Amino acid sequence: MKNAVLYLTTVLIWGSTWLAIEFQLGEVNEVVSLFYRFSIAAACMWAFVVVKKLPMRFSLVDHGYFILLALGNFGLNYLFLYWAQGYLTSAMASIAFSLLLVFNILNTKLFFKKPIAKRIYFGAGIGVLGIVSLFWHDLKTFDLENGALIGLILALVGTVCASLGNMVSVRNSNAQIGVLQGNAWGMLYSGVMLGLYVLISGESFVVHAQSSYWLSLGYLAVFGTVIAFACYFHLLKGIGPEKASYVIVLFPFVAVTLSTLFEGFEWQSHTFLGFTLVLLGNALVLTPIERIKAHFRPLSPVAR
Repeated sequence: MKNAVLYLTTVLIWGSTWLAIEFQLGEVNEVVSLFYRFSIAAACMWAFVVVKKLPMRFSLVDHGYFILLALGNFGLNYLFLYWAQGYLTSAMASIAFSLLLVFNILNTKLFFKKPIAKRIYFGAGIGVLGIVSLFWHDLKTFDLENGALIGLILALVGTVCASLGNMVSVRNSNAQIGVLQGNAWGMLYSGVMLGLYVLISGESFVVHAQSSYWLSLGYLAVFGTVIAFACYFHLLKGIGPEKASYVIVLFPFVAVTLSTLFEGFEWQSHTFLGFTLVLLGNALVLTPIERIKAHFRPLSPVAR
């Protein structure tokens, strides 16, 4: 029951953050919004680790990886995804981001020499076909000024950055660094670097914005960053990474539903096909071949 609650909470929160990001765009510069988001998240994380009295002293090498974690998982990835949603609906951006599974597997092979099963190549190919189907009308009339294609490219770059950040997280775990401690340092470095960028670039720290902006900011910082990550990490411990990773397959359902209700997202034939192919490809990537074969084996006389 506990794992079911954690699972549902993670899917619902991460699926809804894509719509919440829409309220962050326009009035306040994206970098400033991210500075606010991760500063709040870092304050929450540090309050937690201090109360729990977790060890927070690490070597200079580890701090170098914390900075890389900040860039990959708590900085550049979100910046590119915020930019992407300036061109795409939250539904399309979330579907593109679900290819994180594929990038994670390929980067695990590249950085940690982990073998890749044949089904993963097949699932990745299906996922790519899904993305092509989703953006088919834009690809037919390829134009560098096409907003949808620009949004897709930005979303995919953000996804690659997130995957590289995940590889840093794996390295930190291999080095026996606690996930909460690593995230606390990563969010702190992210807030510092984003704040410095705002100062250097001459952007202003906006304090006068619509209430919808501040409400969505609080939701993204507390729920989308602190609570959702905490639930996900408990899932990793409770049911293992393979099953827990299915949240990445499921949260696009939530994002697409909310986008349809609140953004007027329109379903077309290529949309249905692309969405289905992306989800199918990700499911194949995550499902062991033995389990796939089991579904096609004839039932034994006893089982019948």
